[in-house]
Amino acid sequence: MSNQVTTAFVQQYSQNLQHLSQQKGSRLRGLVRVEGVRGKNAYFDQIGSQVASVRSTRGADTILSDTPHARRRVTLADYEVADLIDDQDRLRMIVDPTSTYAQAQAFAIGRAMDDVIISAATGTAYTGETGATSVTLSGYNSGSQIVAATVRATGSGSTGLNIEKLRQAKYLMDNADVDPSIPRVIVVGPKQIQDLLATTEVTSSDFNTVKALAQGQISDFLGFTFITSTRLSLDSSTDVRSCFAYAVDGMLLAVGKDLHVRIDERPDKSYATQVYAAMSIGATRMEEDKVVQIECDESP
Repeated sequence: MSNQVTTAFVQQYSQNLQHLSQQKGSRLRGLVRVEGVRGKNAYFDQIGSQVASVRSTRGADTILSDTPHARRRVTLADYEVADLIDDQDRLRMIVDPTSTYAQAQAFAIGRAMDDVIISAATGTAYTGETGATSVTLSGYNSGSQIVAATVRATGSGSTGLNIEKLRQAKYLMDNADVDPSIPRVIVVGPKQIQDLLATTEVTSSDFNTVKALAQGQISDFLGFTFITSTRLSLDSSTDVRSCFAYAVDGMLLAVGKDLHVRIDERPDKSYATQVYAAMSIGATRMEEDKVVQIECDESP
């Protein structure tokens, strides 16, 4: 056989584009309160609790009690992503990448949505008539809404996620009379699930539950629906990851313009095809009692 036969060898190329590993869209949108809004800022009014008075005598004057009002402000921001596909690119490719580009952009927009919700959960909320008063979890109720990294059953020092921290988060919500019928969610990273498996006894029912959670057989534990996210903030100086638990109506996503994707020809770019995705959203923590920040050590 000719030594030059290798010149005739066929090279086969894929006719599909495969997305590399990534979070495909938002994991939190369906687990928060969502409101459509118009304008740069949106305001959401709230009513606090009343106190009943004892009627001490017959024919007594009616006792009036002011109903407490509150308001939260949400500021919208615009997010977008775009890319161009030259006609010459299509000539050099087996597959048209347009639809795959659009899907990748939708994934990116969804991740940005989660970033907005996560930032609002443990960040600064704005209240008052004009939304000029700032409220932080660390400054609310002497910071009791934060479960420290040092909370543990025995010993001292910072630790990862453990059963004690979950119990403390549940206690804080229960003690604040957060309606138990409202679904509760906890957002953690992969390391926190690993920590739970490592810190529970093999013989305990807790371990069996966490093992099932890690394997995806269940999603609930201690009344919380677990959502795993790699987008939670990590303090690089302390190796502490800020996770959080919340009641679903304690977090609000305001949508000014939902995700929209456009695929257009651009005459100003040599008639290349532009794939464009955008949205306008904002988020806020609606009530401090309904959100608990859980600090988890991720030191090696």
